[in-house]
Amino acid sequence: MGKIFALDNRLSTCAEFVREGTRVADIGTDHAYLPIWLAKKGIIQSAVAADIRPLPLKSGEENIKKYGCENIVSVRLSDGLDNISSNEADDIVIAGMGAELITSIIDRAEWLKSSDKNLILQPMTRAYVLRKYLLENGFDIVREKACVHSGKYYTVLQAVYSGNIKTADISYFYIGELKEEDELSKVYLHQILKKLRFRSQGGKHDGKDTHEIDFVIEEIIRRFGDYYNDES
Repeated sequence: MGKIFALDNRLSTCAEFVREGTRVADIGTDHAYLPIWLAKKGIIQSAVAADIRPLPLKSGEENIKKYGCENIVSVRLSDGLDNISSNEADDIVIAGMGAELITSIIDRAEWLKSSDKNLILQPMTRAYVLRKYLLENGFDIVREKACVHSGKYYTVLQAVYSGNIKTADISYFYIGELKEEDELSKVYLHQILKKLRFRSQGGKHDGKDTHEIDFVIEEIIRRFGDYYNDES
């Protein structure tokens, strides 16, 4: 076995949120790169690499053997967390899928409603749907970090269950815990801003009420500065 591979920016950001010494479940693991990397770096105690599709799981199993991680990482055919139990995972990574699918996976796993569980979530689309779901279902969004992968910008969220149902104005569902001083967050939100401006213009053209969309646009510009006044 040669030198351990480097994770792409999206997975490496997920890896930053994994706590040392934990048991990990990687949902939608594909080729099992994340759990293998965490195991080889000595960060985790164990991992279940899970996927709903047999072929990627077979690839993951081959990679686990290739890098000598059989004693730490195991594979599991599972629809989300359906075939994984609470005592197998402390840190749960659900990455590389749409927000609606992530929320449905969380919703089916009641055992995630524990302050001991650390959720690391990376939505490929509609992150605002995920943030809204988390707040309305008793999960605290602890932190977020934007990342870039193949020229596209994404966010990674860390969430923990507190049981506290929260309300927030609509701008939070789009901004979340992203920080003003982070340049990647600015670029990520610039993409969101362009989509919102397009929706606002289309809504106004069709005679629809765009008050909420316009409020979010104003809040992003107010918090993140003149960087966004450029329409490009």
